[in-house]
Amino acid sequence: MENRPDSSTELKIDILNYPDKPGVYLMKNENKKIIYVGKAKSLKKRLLSYFAADRDPKTALLMENVRDVEIILTRNEYEALLLENTLIKQWKPRFNINLKDGKSYPLIRITNEPFPRVFRTRRIIFDGSEYYGPFPSASQIDIYLELIEKLFPLRKCKGRLKRRNHPCLYFHIKRCSAPCAGMISREDYGEIVKSIRKLLTGKPREILEALEKAMAAASADRKYEKAAVLRDKINALREFSEVQKVLSPQTNASDYLGMAISGDEASFTVMQIRNGVLAGKELFACHVYSEKEEAITQFMTQYYARLPILPRAVYLPSGFPPGLLSDFFKDHLGKKIRVISPQKGKHAALVRTAEENAKEDLAIRTDKQRFSAELEDLRQILNMHDLPHRIEGFDISHFGGKYPVASLVSFYNGRPDKSRYRYFRIRTLKEGEIDDFGAVREAVARRYTRVKNENLEKPDLILIDGGKGQVSAANGALKLLKMDNIPLAGLAKEHEEIYTPDNSDPIKLPLSAPGLRLLIKVRDESHRFATRLNKKLREQESKKSLLEKIKGIGPRKSKRLLAYFISIDKIRDASEEEIAAVAGIPKETAREVKKFLSAKA
Repeated sequence: MENRPDSSTELKIDILNYPDKPGVYLMKNENKKIIYVGKAKSLKKRLLSYFAADRDPKTALLMENVRDVEIILTRNEYEALLLENTLIKQWKPRFNINLKDGKSYPLIRITNEPFPRVFRTRRIIFDGSEYYGPFPSASQIDIYLELIEKLFPLRKCKGRLKRRNHPCLYFHIKRCSAPCAGMISREDYGEIVKSIRKLLTGKPREILEALEKAMAAASADRKYEKAAVLRDKINALREFSEVQKVLSPQTNASDYLGMAISGDEASFTVMQIRNGVLAGKELFACHVYSEKEEAITQFMTQYYARLPILPRAVYLPSGFPPGLLSDFFKDHLGKKIRVISPQKGKHAALVRTAEENAKEDLAIRTDKQRFSAELEDLRQILNMHDLPHRIEGFDISHFGGKYPVASLVSFYNGRPDKSRYRYFRIRTLKEGEIDDFGAVREAVARRYTRVKNENLEKPDLILIDGGKGQVSAANGALKLLKMDNIPLAGLAKEHEEIYTPDNSDPIKLPLSAPGLRLLIKVRDESHRFATRLNKKLREQESKKSLLEKIKGIGPRKSKRLLAYFISIDKIRDASEEEIAAVAGIPKETAREVKKFLSAKA
């Protein structure tokens, strides 16, 4: 049954005549291409919801592209789910969930060959191979693979097994059983692979018992060299059992699903718990143009259909009806998986944790998109060739000409990089002299002299807190260093105007401009850092002056006391012996220090 309206209004009128029955709907664009596939318990109600007055922006965006809707009736909602899944795979519609952006976790693969190989992989091939995992890191897999290497003489050659007349070096050092040279039968090699399966499915005890029996037999037969080799294998397996909790893909395996949506952006998180241990966490970024329940259904049918190893239970956000998915797993994937939407308890708590991970991932992606927009806008504003990924900002702070300091803050991709913050005590000004231009010139010269001499990373943009005069002073310092090819700008506080060396007139932008917002953020951070430092210097000077009023305490001793105790309060609370030892003064002087500071408290 197909409908070809000329407008949104005509389409809505036709939908009013659609049946109140379950089925699948296919939305098409003006070129008759399928752009969205959905299912519904009631096709009429679901499709009319797309025309609601209070529809969200993502639904509005979808409907802007829809010119035609085709429906397919099914006997029930479960049949609609199966058909929806098939049609999404067939047509790959633009507005349906696409899981290509998932972060895959490493697995251990046992190949489907007469003489199998065992190795680490992130790629799943449906050729009958066995996969074990997931593992949260490649290093954790290495623990298993190193143990397998010590315990089991598997073949080392890659690809199809080629016949050899003589075994390679690995056979002679007892690291390979040399099936290529006929040194082991297929049946005996299969027994080795069975032992590896036991190890990977959480049954190392059986292997340990077999090795202990073999070692005892070798000792009894006075085959001491063989017994020593078996002893080493036993020790390796025991050490492994102590430091590594076995992650079984078959026993006590549960997945916890979290979802976060902002507009048409969505993040899905799957936390994989195996034997009570977090074995892995997968994150998927995608666009959604459907209700939450439909989005979760589409995600799960795609996600679990591609997995070689399935959990025993899947826990979903509260309020989600699990019945359809349980049937889908049983009939379509051939495995009985419990699908549960827990309301309370530890499982509900783990679902909430998965949801928090999804929210965090979505927030990071949203931030990255916003920062990218800010960087691109700033590049255009300043007519720069490249994006200003690294911005270094300067500000000057003093207290009536006293304690002049310059701050240097660093931003990378729109975020503060506090490990690169620096400050400068201004040295070239006379005491009490107020000269912001001179202070800027000194700070910029000192910073980029070091950058040049030590071949450090140059910023993509230098930002000065100030107007034309401050920018001119900074540019003069850069010219002397022959580093004036680094883009430079100043931001004046009063009207948030942008100054550059080559333009006498400032750039004026609305406060909503993304690039200007980024400059304001850098400028405000450099101001905060400079002001905090100036305040700290004033406080230190005040403390030193206070201590120097005590007879027997001069500048060096006061500095030593403050460096050790940090604060006046801690000096006052210290013992006379500790004060005397730190400052290198007699005990009587230390007593006077405590007495003086107690009187000032």
